[in-house]
Amino acid sequence: MESFEVLGCRVDAVGRDEAVSRIAALANGDRPGLVVTLGVEMVMTAQRDAEFRHAVNDAALITCDTIGLLLASRLRGGPLRERVTGVELVDALAARSASLGDIRVYLLGSAGDTAQRAGEALRRKYPDAIIAGARDGYFRAGEDDAVVAAIRASGANVLVAGLGSPRQERWLTRNLAASGAGAGIGVGGSLDIYAGNVIRAPAFFQRTGLEWAYRLAKEPRRWRRQLALPRFALAALAEALTSARHRNTPQA
Repeated sequence: MESFEVLGCRVDAVGRDEAVSRIAALANGDRPGLVVTLGVEMVMTAQRDAEFRHAVNDAALITCDTIGLLLASRLRGGPLRERVTGVELVDALAARSASLGDIRVYLLGSAGDTAQRAGEALRRKYPDAIIAGARDGYFRAGEDDAVVAAIRASGANVLVAGLGSPRQERWLTRNLAASGAGAGIGVGGSLDIYAGNVIRAPAFFQRTGLEWAYRLAKEPRRWRRQLALPRFALAALAEALTSARHRNTPQA
């Protein structure tokens, strides 16, 4: 599997179908694995948090979630060809669950009954999908054991965690093996989209990579988070220029 490294973070060059196949293999395999849907904000967090960076780079699979990573790869002639977002992965896994029955999903995250409503929405779309359980993400560290026990009792082999990054990746790194699930996927706010709490950007914004602008227009309070975008652009451009200079420098 080809991969690309940007600012110290690995991104795997996989399309949606290959990602789903790899997750299914993890789900039904002997060794649990973390799946990261990597975005620009996460890359910038990894610049200042070595523990988080190691957790990301040790993941079994890292998909390209945002247009910024795709453009960074293209700028350097890298192998990334498409985005594979958390929202798309959850949908595709539910579809596979309905058709093949080898995926049993547990939804963990967001507030109130959001995870339950997200599960109901997935069942309406894919009536035969196996949604093994769901619960909110508002629990204390001291409750981890109880949460993990509930996931294990559900028989889920794919744990979808919408706890926000970097919490979701850290939580999965610590607890995935004990949960009994073979694959743990961090999906950020995807559960809110399925539950109808948040409306995903129209197709035009998705195709052009401008979902961030749509979200910012709808939720202006996100402006502080969006500052990661220009910082990433400058850092990725500097890395690309440095890489080009090294390629073009004659070797002694």
